[in-house]
Amino acid sequence: MSAPTLPHLSSAQWLRKNLFRGPLDAVITILAGAVVGYVVFRMLRFVFVSGRWEIVERNLTLFMVGQYDRTQLWRPALAVVISAALAGLVAGVIRRRQAAAGRLPDPHLGGVRKLTNLSGRLWPALVGLLLLLGLTTSPGPWLVAGAALLAAAAGSALGRRAPRGFAWALAPGILLCLFGLVAFLAQPLEWDRWGGMMLNLLLAGTSIVLCFPLGVLLALGRRSQLPAIRAVCTGYIELFRGAPLIALLLMANVALGFFVPQELAPGKVVRAIVVFTLFTAAYIAEIVRGGLQSVPDGQLEAGKAIGLSPVRITAMIELPQALRNVIPAMVGQFISLFKDTTLAGAAMGFLDLLAGAEAATSQPAFRGQGLIAETLVFVALLFWVGSYTMSRESQRLELRLGVGQR
Repeated sequence: MSAPTLPHLSSAQWLRKNLFRGPLDAVITILAGAVVGYVVFRMLRFVFVSGRWEIVERNLTLFMVGQYDRTQLWRPALAVVISAALAGLVAGVIRRRQAAAGRLPDPHLGGVRKLTNLSGRLWPALVGLLLLLGLTTSPGPWLVAGAALLAAAAGSALGRRAPRGFAWALAPGILLCLFGLVAFLAQPLEWDRWGGMMLNLLLAGTSIVLCFPLGVLLALGRRSQLPAIRAVCTGYIELFRGAPLIALLLMANVALGFFVPQELAPGKVVRAIVVFTLFTAAYIAEIVRGGLQSVPDGQLEAGKAIGLSPVRITAMIELPQALRNVIPAMVGQFISLFKDTTLAGAAMGFLDLLAGAEAATSQPAFRGQGLIAETLVFVALLFWVGSYTMSRESQRLELRLGVGQR
């Protein structure tokens, strides 16, 4: 039986039904509309009229790379192009697998239509990129952006034509390549002296890659039938979930020297990555544990009935469904980790993106002019672009995997 069709409402009918149903609703709607209109007007006035954005324009390199050697900026530019090529390669391999499985949304889409769909997906990142390019005063960033687009297109074409077994070697190959890029960037300036958005991305990306497998292992260990393993994993999770992140960063920066000789102590960036990894893994473990509990017992019993071992039941039946069910919560935790990287600047003295805003306003040319609002708005916009892009891609993955559907 088909679902009943809802009657079509005109604009006036929709407004009356949802916003002006009664006198009280009308008053609330008018007051809320006035407040929202005033806030939007002040924001637009600040952005396009009263805001003095020359402080951002003149310090754009500081916001992006901090104190990185200005004569070596070709290295981050090359890293951006290579990263774009790797992203295109991954997208091409995924599209090839979808085509082989007959799961492409529309194989007859033309190139312009595909580009339009991609722009609709990634419009926050494109808006942020155009904003950054608009603030530049040299043609170099425009050339890097064009080269990155060409590299992404070439990587996508290569991925769609890669041999069938290439996908198995893709993940470890990309990880090795990314760590090689980090070592390549650290040659002129060791990463303890990095800064800007580049440092935030390094801390967030490395910590996300490391905390996910650790969190999954902790979740499985907490559900283990072995009391020793279960006790250790439970104690670890509860310890790190009960400790403030800023306190752990301060301990890693100050207190570690009381327990480890100075010559053996790792650098500050390594300490920050370790803290972010250990802290976030505890939350990931609880998220995954909730996903494991959502798998019906009947599926586990079916796996036992066909003779699968407990390891195979966990790896092939239980864990894939659990991870699929907790995609929203897991991506939310990754977004929180990305934003929490600003705490490393406050606790460990890094010149990260947020600390760069204060450093820009402390320059002699801008000191005492009250331009902190402009720098903070710019920093907030960059973090919003990264967070919202991750959120949109998470929603797209949920839709494809049918999360929340039966």
